[in-house]
Amino acid sequence: MTDLPPLAGEDHVCAACGLAYADLAVAEAPARLEVLVRDFEAAVVAAPDPAVRPQPSVWSPAEYACHVRDVLVTYTVRLHRARREDRPVLEPMYNDLRARRFDYAHADLAAVRAESRAAAAGLTAEIARITDADRLVSRLPGEHRSTRWLVRQTLHEVRHHTLDIRSQ
Repeated sequence: MTDLPPLAGEDHVCAACGLAYADLAVAEAPARLEVLVRDFEAAVVAAPDPAVRPQPSVWSPAEYACHVRDVLVTYTVRLHRARREDRPVLEPMYNDLRARRFDYAHADLAAVRAESRAAAAGLTAEIARITDADRLVSRLPGEHRSTRWLVRQTLHEVRHHTLDIRSQ
C-alpha cells in the first residue's frame, strides 16, 4: 500500500476549502454534519449535467455524490471499530477504483441522496457513542489518527467536495 498518499494531520487546515480541524469539536459534529450534507445535496441537485466530468482527471458531480455517501458509511464503520477495537488498521477506500468499477457517473442520484441521508444519520448515531476521542486507528505503518480526527476528516470530506462540485 505504498502508493497511498498520507492522511492529513490531526491539526490539518485545508488551503482549498478553509476548514481547520482544530475548529471542529466532536460534540458539535452532528449539527455541522446535518448542514454540510444538506449543502452537499443542494450542490449535486444544482449541477446541470451530473454525469459529466469537467476534465478527465476531475470527478463528475455524480461521482462526488457517490464518494461522499461512501465516506459517510466508511467513517461510521471506522468510528465503530475505533470504539470497539484496540488500534484497528483501516482498509483504504480505493476511491477511484470504486468510481470506475461501480460506474458512479451514472448512478441514480435520488437513491444516492437518500442513501447519504441514511448514512449521515448512522454516522451521527455513532458519533454520539464516542466516549474517548483520543482512541487511535492506523492505515499505514506509523500513521496513527484519533477518533476525533475521523470525525473531523468526515466533515472535511463533505465540505470540500461540496466546493468541488460548485466550482464546476
